[in-house]
Amino acid sequence: MKEPKGKLAASAKVGEKGQIVIPKEMRDMFSIRPGDTIILLADEKRGIAIPPKSMFNAFIDKVHDLMEGGENDG
Repeated sequence: MKEPKGKLAASAKVGEKGQIVIPKEMRDMFSIRPGDTIILLADEKRGIAIPPKSMFNAFIDKVHDLMEGGENDG
């Protein structure tokens, strides 16, 4: 089955300690390297998501901006 450009599908086994291996193609797609920390988001109805690091970094930047704005208002 040919996947659309920019999209991948894969399966992974869960080990005894709950560990999974992210397939190489997906690690490459999102520049995930050994030692990187990743964020997992879970929703009972929608499942588990691993957002790209850039999304997390943008989120943290917004939190910092809000915190800085809040300090100046008080």
